[in-house]
Amino acid sequence: MRAIMDLKHNIRSMSVIAHVDHGKTTLTDSLVQKAGIISSKAAGGARYTDTRADEAERGITIKSTGISMFFDYALKASDVGTFTDAEKKEMSDAMAEAQEADKNVKITENSYLINLIDSPGHVDFSSE
Repeated sequence: MRAIMDLKHNIRSMSVIAHVDHGKTTLTDSLVQKAGIISSKAAGGARYTDTRADEAERGITIKSTGISMFFDYALKASDVGTFTDAEKKEMSDAMAEAQEADKNVKITENSYLINLIDSPGHVDFSSE
């Protein structure tokens, strides 16, 4: 995963924000499962990002938790955007360098690093 961190065009950062009990952690669990970090049976109930004992006890997220996940996206021809020649060369060079650094992971232009933050929904934790 370290190799893809150098591909700035292939990094996406997002946060799951909603009111309390609207499924933020369940959605996060589903994304973590899709990344292959937890099993499909555990998704939705694992509360993977609720790492504190009081979060497990109370069944709510108290502290924001971040996680990085690797995804390889299968693009359709209609999904391809337009890049300048300079951007294409920069991405190609960065991918070649990343592949050389980490030969165990196949990194392509469709590989993405997703930085995801699961946030608390209760108003008492709005400072998070």
